[in-house]
Amino acid sequence: QVQLVESGGGLVQAGGSLRLSCAASGSFFAINAMGWYRQAPGKQRELVAGITRGGSTNYADSVKGRFTISRDNAKNTVYLEMNSLKPEDTAVYYCNAGVRTTRVSLRDNNYWGQGTQVTVSS
Repeated sequence: QVQLVESGGGLVQAGGSLRLSCAASGSFFAINAMGWYRQAPGKQRELVAGITRGGSTNYADSVKGRFTISRDNAKNTVYLEMNSLKPEDTAVYYCNAGVRTTRVSLRDNNYWGQGTQVTVSS
């Protein structure tokens, strides 16, 4: 079993910064890709940023230049540094990880965190 525990969400003023963390724990062989998704009220869940085990990243156009995703493989943790926050960034942010559960697993299993609320006031 794998658990993803998020932290760092909260209330921040427009233009401010926030740093989200997501730590994976449990029994698994390896974590491959990790990412952050968000879902705002009345909108579809969207990919915010993703990162491979080797550190390659991709971002949604709406956050390029403002958000930075990173990871610490030794700690099985992924981070999302959010700068120049805007009210439209307000959403529930979800951590996602593709996990190889055992050495002989043939595919990754996707796991999700519980979500953390980020609210940006104007």
